[in-house]
Amino acid sequence: MIKLNNRIKIKKPKLRVGRGIGSGKGKTSGRGVKGQKSRSGVAIKSFEGGQMPLYRRLPKRGFNSIRKENIAILNLDKIQFFLDKKNIKSSDILNSDLLKKLKLINKNSIKLKILGSGEIKEKINIEADLASKSAVEKLEKIGGSIQLKK
Repeated sequence: MIKLNNRIKIKKPKLRVGRGIGSGKGKTSGRGVKGQKSRSGVAIKSFEGGQMPLYRRLPKRGFNSIRKENIAILNLDKIQFFLDKKNIKSSDILNSDLLKKLKLINKNSIKLKILGSGEIKEKINIEADLASKSAVEKLEKIGGSIQLKK
């Protein structure tokens, strides 16, 4: 027994199984005789004793396409936010490589799409795969340019 802060803690030593019949946990090491549960490395995962397992009781929903392309979406107000914060310079050509290097978009994204939500005050040159009509209009209005990759 160990006494800590007026509380008694009992620390039991770890039980060493399979160390002879005199130990009380020898031979079969408390696993019984034969069968799947007596073997090492075998676990009956998600088996609920014959009851319908949870993963089969719950409804399956949705669909994950294997051909889905990861498209990074960037709004004009977000670009303006990065310009104000001095993460990017207005003299730089804004493209997916630069944004990935600065960790502003996900490194797994394949394409970059510019959307026209919000306002942009500084003119900037953007190189993207896709862009919305409103984004192109707003950029050209302030004297910036957007170059779309084919």
